[in-house]
Amino acid sequence: MSKVTRFTRATLPATPWKNGGGTTQEIASWPQGAALDSFGWRVSIATIAAAGPFSVFPGIARSIMLLEGDGVRLFTHDGRIEHRLDVPHQPFAFSGDEAIDCTLLGGASNDFNVMTRHGQWRADVQVLDHAAAIGAAPHGVLLALRGAWRLNDEHCAEGEGLHWADVPQAWHAVPESEDARLVAVRIVPA
Repeated sequence: MSKVTRFTRATLPATPWKNGGGTTQEIASWPQGAALDSFGWRVSIATIAAAGPFSVFPGIARSIMLLEGDGVRLFTHDGRIEHRLDVPHQPFAFSGDEAIDCTLLGGASNDFNVMTRHGQWRADVQVLDHAAAIGAAPHGVLLALRGAWRLNDEHCAEGEGLHWADVPQAWHAVPESEDARLVAVRIVPA
């Protein structure tokens, strides 16, 4: 069983992409230490610094959300997907099977990413700006996007968060300022 683990965005190691278009900071994945072709779920923050194709992840459901920056235009060359990811804190879901390309809408941007393997896990991604009960889930990630939050008995300042795996956990989230925002990811069996 895994316990609740604290993390801070500022201290997450950054791994460069193979195509040189950005970096990824992994927050958590399951099973712990799983490779990109064998994870059940993965939550990370990516810096997109150049236009180019997203990696294809067959059998993976994806959700991406702009954190900071000008954002990107996501599209498929056949026109089935056309989305401007330019408003912070609004998750956009798509299939990892899609050959998604992106262009920058300005400078580099930082994005929050959730990936779950079809048939194993599904993710509920929500952004909170008010006190709320977050239902129990065996896996998940909470990140204070803006302002500070009280999460059960834990205090998380902006840029800090908690993740847990393989142990059901429910939360009572209370913002500590009027403009506070929290992303809550509940990962449950498919």
